Amino acid sequence: MPEFYCRNLEHSLKTYLETFSVTGITGPRQSGKTTLVKELLSESYAYVSFDDYRIVDFFQKDPDGFLKQFNNRIIFDEVQKVPDIFNYLKIAVDEDRNNKGKFIITGSSQFSFISKITESLAGRIGLLNLLPMQFNEIPESLRNDSIFKGTYPEIVKTGYNHYLDWYSSYLETFVLRDVKSLINIGNLRDFRQFLALLAANSAQVLNMSEVSRTLGIPVSTIKRWISALEASYIIFLLPSFHFNLGTRIIKSPKLYFYDTGLVCFLTNITNRELYENGPMAGSLFENFIIADIKKNSIHNNLRNQMYYYRTSNGVEIDLVVDSPDGKSWIEIKKSHTFRTRMLSAVEKILSSKDKGFLVYEGDNFPYKKNLKILNYSEVLTGHFFNNKT
Repeated sequence: MPEFYCRNLEHSLKTYLETFSVTGITGPRQSGKTTLVKELLSESYAYVSFDDYRIVDFFQKDPDGFLKQFNNRIIFDEVQKVPDIFNYLKIAVDEDRNNKGKFIITGSSQFSFISKITESLAGRIGLLNLLPMQFNEIPESLRNDSIFKGTYPEIVKTGYNHYLDWYSSYLETFVLRDVKSLINIGNLRDFRQFLALLAANSAQVLNMSEVSRTLGIPVSTIKRWISALEASYIIFLLPSFHFNLGTRIIKSPKLYFYDTGLVCFLTNITNRELYENGPMAGSLFENFIIADIKKNSIHNNLRNQMYYYRTSNGVEIDLVVDSPDGKSWIEIKKSHTFRTRMLSAVEKILSSKDKGFLVYEGDNFPYKKNLKILNYSEVLTGHFFNNKT
């Protein structure tokens, strides 16, 4: 079994097993779903993988017999490969409704899960997402390199040996294959150029019309490709924040990758010098911080909503975390030196009920009661955005 690193999702998983008859875990390929469930639950759950064609054949030929054999405390891995199983799981659960933790199912696509859950398992399943590793899950000696070398467990456990080869294989074997299973890509060369263009514009406002013009591809196709990448947990979109201040808000979302190692691979940033001194340094740093905060919210099952804020007259704040306890307005700067102007936008917006932060590479120090200056590593290893700030 691969080397196991503790994951922040573990607490939520244990809670869901006590609450739901079926617990589903989705996330990108190689995010550690199989390793997590096998490491934590191997003594109490049997493991069945639909990556094995013999298992698929058994189910397809005799689904009733299959479920009689695998009827309780079973981990079904990669269930998107046998979509008919959802109806049989529904029957098995309805015959045994008080049995919590009866089944665990995993898969690599939101589309497959959500559509089948809506049809068959609504009210019977709790759904969790396991994403690439958070900063505080990575061994401390490797954290500083994770921004450009990546956060997937498979490369972290090797100490980033041959990580560029791993990304090359991952892109061809998993990313393109998963997206092709969701939509008809058509020209793979166009799609690879599309991915590279998105990577070069990470942490920027997504202008689909501009992407369409640059690549010579219809906007309708760009929208489908974006949706497929979201469903495959490669990218996420951050919507703009709206509130009634009578100010016109720019409505296009900003685009981020869950893993900045993939961004660097797609843009040929292959070492620290190219990262630190290249034109994308600020965008990569922002993407890394925001992706990690999003992972934290998802893995800890928080009720946070995340946005960016930008007005037509130039007031801009990188991240707004809207939690049950109030809003956190967060400015992110790739700098070791604090300047008061870095917080000018936050100070314009900040109310007495909200909290403000500058997240940067320098030291923590006191500033104002509800406005903190924080080093990014302390933010990402602490609990600043766990509704406890």
